[in-house]
Amino acid sequence: MTHIPAITGTGLFTPEQTISNAELVKAFNAYADMFNAENAEAIAAGEVEAQDHSSEEFIFKASGIEQRHVIDKTGILDPTIMHPLLRQRSDDEPSLMAEMGLDAAQKALAAADRTASDVDLVICAASNMERAYPAVAVEIQNLLGAQGFAFDMNVACSSATFGIQTAADMIRAGSIRSALVVNPEICSAHLEWRDRDCHFIFGDVATATLIERAEDAKGACFEIKSTRCATRFSNNIRNNNGFLRRSRPDGTKDRRDMQFMQNGRKVFKEVVPMVSAHITDHIADQGVQSGDLKRLWLHQANKSMNDFIGRKVLGRVPEPGEQPNILQDYANTSSAGSIIAFSKYSDDLLDGDHGLICSFGAGYSVGSVLLKRRSQSVSR
Repeated sequence: MTHIPAITGTGLFTPEQTISNAELVKAFNAYADMFNAENAEAIAAGEVEAQDHSSEEFIFKASGIEQRHVIDKTGILDPTIMHPLLRQRSDDEPSLMAEMGLDAAQKALAAADRTASDVDLVICAASNMERAYPAVAVEIQNLLGAQGFAFDMNVACSSATFGIQTAADMIRAGSIRSALVVNPEICSAHLEWRDRDCHFIFGDVATATLIERAEDAKGACFEIKSTRCATRFSNNIRNNNGFLRRSRPDGTKDRRDMQFMQNGRKVFKEVVPMVSAHITDHIADQGVQSGDLKRLWLHQANKSMNDFIGRKVLGRVPEPGEQPNILQDYANTSSAGSIIAFSKYSDDLLDGDHGLICSFGAGYSVGSVLLKRRSQSVSR
């Protein structure tokens, strides 16, 4: 028998500390002035490029972001450091990613009126892992007190939707009854805060999604009607850090490509049509018209990208609330962004309403999850 998977609960961990655009600009401009003073002769000789100032207007126009939550703002806002300062934990302590993921997972379980004993699988799906092994997912499973099995997966900003597809497929096949897809994102640690073109992009957060058999849901849920994932290789978003770094002759140098890098214009030009076509084809194959979509929960990377995709998919400018943005408050939180939007803006949908979660990013990758609201549990 094929089982219907459904999202029955979500959870969100939000760091207490925030950085406004004004705070960020002040710190960056202080760094730029310091850099330009220290390299004045090289800049005058044309050997080094001067650092231009950033501005609040530039950041908001480029992204729609007004602030971001971070684990540590002290180091980020220090012009002599410009990265978070995170305490080294002993191996006997929970890792930071697992601690964040645990909080979100427990909230997702509570929302679904479930406990850890109901979980068969934990997937930690995120753009960067705190370590290679043991899997952070297994650590979260252990902290939860869940049984079954767990594993990590990384598809950059599409990790959450790819994780949801993986869990949904296992539920359909009957190999599990439920799964937690957890997305702890410490994006502040892999962002280059000294790069004017991207220093404002990311924030930190963790989300979790509980997926169960629809007939097991204790209350209202979102039936997963269909999932679709696609990838196409591109170097336009890249991070070259990894365990082989010290093995290469130049691996210990302060190389720019060891942090987040992107060619923003190419990404916009290539990803927007790819995502728009992906969503349009996905819903068409499921017999769903664009007018049937009551909500689009898109990846929160750039407001202009989302506005363009919304217009292409719906064939018109989205009405207020049809395509919720959380960028202004959270910035880009990689795989967690679309799940934050879903978690915050889904309860008002009515029985039978359709909505779609979509994420996209490095790879290139794009994942979409077509949902249908059920106001009560589904009996079989």
